[in-house]
Amino acid sequence: MTAEKDRISLCELLDRVLNKGAVLTGEIIISVANIELLYIGVNLLVSSIEKLLDTMDSQHIEMDRVS
Repeated sequence: MTAEKDRISLCELLDRVLNKGAVLTGEIIISVANIELLYIGVNLLVSSIEKLLDTMDSQHIEMDRVS
């Protein structure tokens, strides 16, 4: 296989992520002299609304929908 066949466009990547979903987690800690001054924990869910609702329906998760 060549490298060109393995490449995907940004649109294809975005389509795959929205179709399957992805969870990104991370932490940021700012400290001075080993004293933590700031901690930021990040949990980010990336998915399409349609996929999220399908998953919730299949797992019988109830959620109040905001109109």
